[in-house]
Amino acid sequence: MPRRTIEIIPLVKGDEVYQKATPHPVALPRERRPEWLKKKLPSDPNYFALKRLMREKGLHTVCEEANCPNITECWTNRTATFLMLGNICTRACGFCDVISGKPLPLDENEPREVVEAVKALELKHVVITSVNRDDLPDGGAHIYAEVTRLIHQELPGCRVELLIPDFVGNWDALKMVLDAQPEILNHNTETVPRFYRHVRHKARYPRTLELLRRAKDLGQSYNVITKTGVMVGLGETKEELMEVMRDLREVDCDVLTLGQYMRPSPKHLSVERYYTPTEFEELKEVALSLGFKYVESGPLVRSSYHAHQQAPNA
Repeated sequence: MPRRTIEIIPLVKGDEVYQKATPHPVALPRERRPEWLKKKLPSDPNYFALKRLMREKGLHTVCEEANCPNITECWTNRTATFLMLGNICTRACGFCDVISGKPLPLDENEPREVVEAVKALELKHVVITSVNRDDLPDGGAHIYAEVTRLIHQELPGCRVELLIPDFVGNWDALKMVLDAQPEILNHNTETVPRFYRHVRHKARYPRTLELLRRAKDLGQSYNVITKTGVMVGLGETKEELMEVMRDLREVDCDVLTLGQYMRPSPKHLSVERYYTPTEFEELKEVALSLGFKYVESGPLVRSSYHAHQQAPNA
């Protein structure tokens, strides 16, 4: 059975020139997933109550838009990751199931709607992310800042975790977000440098590291926790994963999540292999030995999975 094609592209890292193998999506029959990746259908009343709340307030969640495998567990426990800046992304990453295209006009009232939903859910830890909005001068940073300030103002006992885009390297936008003092600042690394150009459309590996480094420096005065996530199964090697972990520790990243990439549809990148639960445990031990303060590693782990446990005093 044909798998995927590989394109070799020369890249520059510092003074070194190396090659990058770019995975291309190939339409294949739906692959059989291992037993440990199967989840139950929702049945708990809390799940449906939260879904109604989201619809009533016209809000989006990354849980739904990205077809997260943990949606049943998280929504049953009345936790969700809010998706701001609309639900249409200006990028088209090879792994992501969020709609891409021309976004609708920005809703400046969105932070208020998110705060009202957080109140209704009585959350003590809220995770907020967004689509990429490369069409906006600040990438939507002012919306992140506003929702963070409002939550701190009206719900002082609630911790705020932001999962932000790279703002195309706009460091003033990053500072705007950090000045609102979120407790956790997350930006996902997603994959190894060799696959970056195709897996993360418009993203750059050095930019990701620089964002995390600056976030730690700018947030040092109020002890911001920096966090990132990596998915496995696209064809990376263990040594490449180790190198990414070492790079992340060099920029003093505190929290790491590791999870299995699962192909959302035949148009997305194919899964090269499924890591076993034992392998995820081994990766966790390696990450902890490198100095990460907290590591969440498992087949179904996503960046906001068990997020409330990763903050101090959780």
